[in-house]
Amino acid sequence: MTGRPLRVAMISYYLPSASKQGIGYQVHELATELVRRGHHVDVLSECPPVAGAAYGHRHVVLDGSLRTFRFATTLRRTDLSGYDVIHAHGDDYWLWRRRAPRHVRTLHGSCFEEARRIRGAKERARMVLLGLSEVLASVVADRTVVVSPATRRWYPWVRDVVPNGVDLGRFRPDPARRADHPVVLFVGTWGGRKNGAELARQFARDVLPRHPGAGLWMVARDVPAEPGPGVRSLGALDDAALADAYRRAWAFCLPSDYEGFGIPYVEAMASGLPVVATPNVGARYVTDEGRAGALTTLGQVGRTLADLLDDADRRAALAGAGLVRAQEFSLGRVVDRYEELYRGSSDGRPRDRHGTATAGVASGRSA
Repeated sequence: MTGRPLRVAMISYYLPSASKQGIGYQVHELATELVRRGHHVDVLSECPPVAGAAYGHRHVVLDGSLRTFRFATTLRRTDLSGYDVIHAHGDDYWLWRRRAPRHVRTLHGSCFEEARRIRGAKERARMVLLGLSEVLASVVADRTVVVSPATRRWYPWVRDVVPNGVDLGRFRPDPARRADHPVVLFVGTWGGRKNGAELARQFARDVLPRHPGAGLWMVARDVPAEPGPGVRSLGALDDAALADAYRRAWAFCLPSDYEGFGIPYVEAMASGLPVVATPNVGARYVTDEGRAGALTTLGQVGRTLADLLDDADRRAALAGAGLVRAQEFSLGRVVDRYEELYRGSSDGRPRDRHGTATAGVASGRSA
């Protein structure tokens, strides 16, 4: 760590203790790594604390409806003046008066993009409103970043791209752990935009006839009691069990309609798995436009998986390319970048916790 330890208030409605949202898992990883580097971090969240977390937790208790919107108004009444940095992963759009010397906002995707694909008029309207809040948040913060370049389509004034990070010490290959039969791993949800149900249907239609002993392992909380032939529900896994599931599988598939980034793609690549995905925004970025993974249409996912399980050389080539690509998304590199942003300022000069400009040059590009 360069410079003195910082006091960081990290804002996230979601945490792994009560939510399957990938944002919550990324916040948990970032906060843990920052504490490991000597910083003090408190996460303000509607979710309860994560058991055994190294960082502090400030519980924002809410009840009733429209909680994500009411979370933002509650934050406006919260005293954050004791922190050097506010790092928001959502819901900071009412914090337009300076609450700390530095305010960083991460946009984990675009709600406008998701609104184009989500089912139901009510949910679509909700996503549009959240998209407008993202626009406001990008103006309120001192520095805004997006997690993939294509997200800038909706926020072209945001210049910085800081991807999500994965712990490459935890997610790593171990050929000795590989299952003795073909296994496709899925991490997501059965319903909604992750398309778990469609993957299970195509697995039965296209994969099992050619690979009768194959299995589809689904890390999801909403898999039905009878998901179909060859499908095994793993439920929600802890960190160690999830890493082991990646190491045991032969291939990974997440045929999502939309991912702002797609952390499971990186976890799979870091674990030495060939990745099959639909060409959503996140998958295209993480796989380097298909150079480090197989991109295919939703209707062809099953056939692509069956072909891949037939071709050991293709699996090895994709796994090798994925391992190289995963290095770009190491948690250490991502936290290095955030530390640079934390210590910078809007006018290019570092500031102390009281907002006073100090000597030196801030790291990073201006936003």
